[in-house]
Amino acid sequence: MDTLIRAISDDGYVSCVTISSRELTERARNIHSSSRTATAAFGRTMAATVMLSSSLKSDSASITTRISGGGAIGTIVVVAEPDGESGFTVRCCASNPTADTPRRVDGKLDVGALVGTDGMLTVIRDDGTGEPYVGSVELVSGEIGDDFTQYLVTSEQRPSAVGLGVLIGVDGTVAAAGGYIVSLMPDAPDEYIDALERNVAAVGAVTSRLTENPDPWELARLVLDGFEPRILSRSETQYRCNCSRERVLGAIAAIGEADAREIIDEGKPIEVTCRFCDAQYVFTPQELEENLR
Repeated sequence: MDTLIRAISDDGYVSCVTISSRELTERARNIHSSSRTATAAFGRTMAATVMLSSSLKSDSASITTRISGGGAIGTIVVVAEPDGESGFTVRCCASNPTADTPRRVDGKLDVGALVGTDGMLTVIRDDGTGEPYVGSVELVSGEIGDDFTQYLVTSEQRPSAVGLGVLIGVDGTVAAAGGYIVSLMPDAPDEYIDALERNVAAVGAVTSRLTENPDPWELARLVLDGFEPRILSRSETQYRCNCSRERVLGAIAAIGEADAREIIDEGKPIEVTCRFCDAQYVFTPQELEENLR
């Protein structure tokens, strides 16, 4: 099971969230038959979104991330939610998950080219109160990590560093995935900035660290080296969709009676595929008719 760690420096001035998310990224790859580069984009976005959701308290709360940069993958959507007292669930989809791009000249996957930079990163934070907060920033690089850093600084006024990574093995499966978000609290001493920059540079590639040791606590200790970190919580994370026949019927009803009636009048069963998990639901005209009553 993938794991998320929330940690803090001993003096409370620096917070850090880390995650090891190989299994949920591999699950997304299998569901969407995504290309190597799209899998990397999924994995980075899911890791960042789940880490943002770690501050949510209510089971009815959620974080939804939308990334649309004009690249071949189209729009990426990720939803993360608390799951009881000790876990989080996440699900994802994209317009074109099988799209791919050539590797960069350094041999790495070109996530930035696949995502594009002509667009926005939007984060919808719903605390369960019915009044979600929506923050958007222009994409910086399409590499995901830089874009979430920009979002945190601009929309949440949280000076932060975001490190994300997905390693695809020679067999095409996910070998490692995860990341960290480290943030300075208000009134943190100025010298902490230089210390954290040195730590982040020393950490290097997230996937290299997670390959050495998949426990995200070790990643947190490296990011917070010299700050005497302590764990606030350890949570399980998993890929899970909450779709059901009832939810899909509700979505059909929401399109309006006129449009639903047009579908019914065709007299044929309709098949609806969930974009997050590829589950298929078939409804007869009779079922749709009853759903309108």
